[in-house]
Amino acid sequence: MGRKLLYLIPLVIYLVFTFWYTDLKGPLSQEEIDHYVSLFEEQGRPAEQIERLRQFMEEDTGRQFLMLNNIDMAENPPDVEGAAPGESASQLMGRYMEHMYPALFQRASHPIYFGQAVFYSMDIVGIENAETWDQAALMRYRSRRDLLDIVTNPAFYGKHEFKTAALTKTIAYPLENTVYFSDPRFLLALIFISFCTVIDLLFVSRRISS
Repeated sequence: MGRKLLYLIPLVIYLVFTFWYTDLKGPLSQEEIDHYVSLFEEQGRPAEQIERLRQFMEEDTGRQFLMLNNIDMAENPPDVEGAAPGESASQLMGRYMEHMYPALFQRASHPIYFGQAVFYSMDIVGIENAETWDQAALMRYRSRRDLLDIVTNPAFYGKHEFKTAALTKTIAYPLENTVYFSDPRFLLALIFISFCTVIDLLFVSRRISS
């Protein structure tokens, strides 16, 4: 019974985590797409942006994806309603992320990388004003559905002004994984397998020695 529990408990934990961490609903349905489009229209987003988002939804594969963000913070951001006058770009971005982090974590989405730029752009082709960047970040989203649930939330759209004021420029675009060894499901499986194997070997060695 002891050896069975040794493998059964980690297996149950792993399955619970995997089912939560993985979107099993598949690609967005046409009904869902129409719903999100209507919410974007209520927010007053430009028609061109809505059409781009519609294409993003219609091409949904149902898989997780990463959002790559290149960020150039504003040195002297403007005052924003809801923030104290003279707040720095970092303070404004913090106000924006106050909503983002809880919304992300509730949907098994999270940052997987943050880094500070240490030099100017080393290679630029076909892009103007891309010599300087301050930060880069990779955000993991469980699905396009989860991202859309976040950005159509009225609380999020109001906070977006903080992000806009905090930035001089930014580029963000989604990526679907081909190789992703940092996936927590893969890492958790390795940890549980290693842990159970070591404990099992210790039990066996003790029985042999006794």
